[in-house]
Amino acid sequence: MNANFSRSQNQTSFVLQANSQRILALSFPHLPTDRIARRRWGLSWRSKGRPETPPIVCSGKLNNAMRLTALDELAEGLGLKKEQGVAEARAMYPALEVAEEDPTADRRLLEAIADWCDRYTPLVAFDGKDGLFLDISGCAHLFGGEKALLKDVLSRLFHMGFDARGAISSSPGLSWAVSRFGQGGVIEDEETEHVLMPLPVAALRLQGQTVDALKKLGLKYVGDVIGAPRAPLTRRFGPGLLLRLDQALGREEEPVSPRRPVASLSAESRLIEPIGTEEQILAVTRQIALSLQPSLEARGAGGRMFELVLFRVDGRVFRICVGASQPLREPKFIAGLFSERLQTVYDDLDAGYGFEILRLNVLRHDPFNEAQADFEGDRQGEISLSAFVDRVSARLGADCLQSFQLRESHVPERAVITVPVMECPPGRKATGDIRLPFRQERPLRLFATPEPVEIMLAEVPDGPPQVFRWRRMQHQVARSEGPERIAMEWWIDGDDAEARDYFRIEDETGHRFWIYRRGFYGGDFDPRWFMHGVFA
Repeated sequence: MNANFSRSQNQTSFVLQANSQRILALSFPHLPTDRIARRRWGLSWRSKGRPETPPIVCSGKLNNAMRLTALDELAEGLGLKKEQGVAEARAMYPALEVAEEDPTADRRLLEAIADWCDRYTPLVAFDGKDGLFLDISGCAHLFGGEKALLKDVLSRLFHMGFDARGAISSSPGLSWAVSRFGQGGVIEDEETEHVLMPLPVAALRLQGQTVDALKKLGLKYVGDVIGAPRAPLTRRFGPGLLLRLDQALGREEEPVSPRRPVASLSAESRLIEPIGTEEQILAVTRQIALSLQPSLEARGAGGRMFELVLFRVDGRVFRICVGASQPLREPKFIAGLFSERLQTVYDDLDAGYGFEILRLNVLRHDPFNEAQADFEGDRQGEISLSAFVDRVSARLGADCLQSFQLRESHVPERAVITVPVMECPPGRKATGDIRLPFRQERPLRLFATPEPVEIMLAEVPDGPPQVFRWRRMQHQVARSEGPERIAMEWWIDGDDAEARDYFRIEDETGHRFWIYRRGFYGGDFDPRWFMHGVFA
């Protein structure tokens, strides 16, 4: 099955509105202990059954004491609670297995799950340390409807060794509440208030102090808060309480930022049989690129940055990015870039049991130049150069080839900077074809940091050096030209920055240098000389 979808390139967040969005909230109440269990007993330990082992808990330092931070289902069944002291828990159950918490590993695991969820929608956002939000608007029909999608997600996660709970509704607040405090499932808009009322007030995502204060007033359930007068609640608890309530009811918008930039165009292929060889990956990539070509043509654009996402059967996800110096839309050229890249990374690309889904994202596109070449074929050199840049950058990385860009500065080291060729705007000429804003000749090689020069003999007060030592070698000056005075930029270097007098020097052996003097003779301090570049 193939599925194509597109999103706006400038979209960096999505606003969730009632009756217009459908949000899937996933929670993982035992994520830290599931991570330990998957490492010990394999990914399918839940479907095979848990071995006869003691309960597993995680501990960490909290309020200067070692306390429980995570528990598995068996430990919860014994009555243990989070933030309970480790010593107390061991006294109650001596066989308890206590592992040190690892928030970094838990975060990496949650990021891996988020990558895996990209198979359902590219709009995936983090929800704290143990949850995810998925915007499945317009995607559910590809999986047989919302109930079938939710069942597929939870079933796959179960067979991957996770205890996952999920709920789908029109607001993230309601989905969050039902996935963590309710029975989960799909909630229609007309069921919102009915489903929310029996849940505890903690389901409104309130701070612990607010929850405790509400319970002391007898407001233990969301239905109690809904039925209470709003003005006294606002005076007592501030606007945050009613804002959370309205967000859960779908009356207020709630922005959620996706974890990855949304691709401007995207297409994917869901395979009946997994593939794993480099030739198979490239063949499917070319087919997907062919399906993207009409969309690029309709926009009058070509892709500049492409991402190939490979979903492995066991849930692991690989991402391969390539760039183009000129906008591309031809499938063979796009597949050719990934061919170069795969030759470099394929050895590190563990196919395992194969990839079941391949997705091609256009992360960046620019207007496509459809001008016909003249009969003399003057554009052939430009096309060949672009192809060379694309192939080398795809194989060795985008930073391997550098170009130059001018900056508005008369200080030599700030006037030109190096940038990757792939980041240059399409159609822009090389710096060598642009007339530089200098009246004087500049050296071919400019040192990033000027190197000190020892002057043996020089004309004073403003003349060039006659004999100087640089890099332990003494040079006798045969010809010179200058000075060219360059004042420093006071808004960057300060008001007391000394001007520079530059000289073009040629020694007796024919070597040419660009030397400058900082400061003037006759002052409190002798001037200093520096080598800033060489001409050959």
